[in-house]
Amino acid sequence: MAKVKVTQVRSTIKRPKNQKLTMQALGLTKIGKTIEVEANPAIEGMIRKVSHLVTVENV
Repeated sequence: MAKVKVTQVRSTIKRPKNQKLTMQALGLTKIGKTIEVEANPAIEGMIRKVSHLVTVENV
């Protein structure tokens, strides 16, 4: 599987609860924080749900 780098670029303040929980599940809590995860269908769906709050790059 391919890995992707996900970086939080926008705040979760005034966002719906499901988006806040998705960001927490990804491990993103602060602007500028970056995680590296395997790109499986579950992770891709989570990223798609909060795509307006993060940037994604392939590793």
